[in-house]
Amino acid sequence: MMDDPANDIRVRAILSELRDVNKARRRSAVMKLGMVGGEQALRTLMRLVENQQEDLIVRGRAALMLGKLKDERAVPHLIRALDAPGFLTPYHAAQALGKIGDPRAITALQNFAAGSRDKTRSAAVEALRQLGQEAEFTAYDDVNPPI
Repeated sequence: MMDDPANDIRVRAILSELRDVNKARRRSAVMKLGMVGGEQALRTLMRLVENQQEDLIVRGRAALMLGKLKDERAVPHLIRALDAPGFLTPYHAAQALGKIGDPRAITALQNFAAGSRDKTRSAAVEALRQLGQEAEFTAYDDVNPPI
């Protein structure tokens, strides 16, 4: 789908929605972008996941869609997204890193799992499992016991 003119037209339409001041439209557009895919969609999602001025839900959904696309070029962006504020972006970034399966994410996921709680830690532990780090799973099970 690299040189699909119909795909390019769809992506351009979605990109205009991403510039809308209405958060709901941007939140919807980021999901559409991930579903359409392609090079321009990938580049835009990588920028969105790190855009500190963007709505946290848009950033979280960008991480989710990067996981769907499974492109290794997104790994450094997703690793940095583990430090994003809120719950959604780090949670979906951890999940995406597991889906992509790039070993460059292991250390970042280990650190994230060690310093996280609840569902974000669970997402990091599951991502580590997907990366073949079974031994790490048991180590992180007891790091932050529930209060």
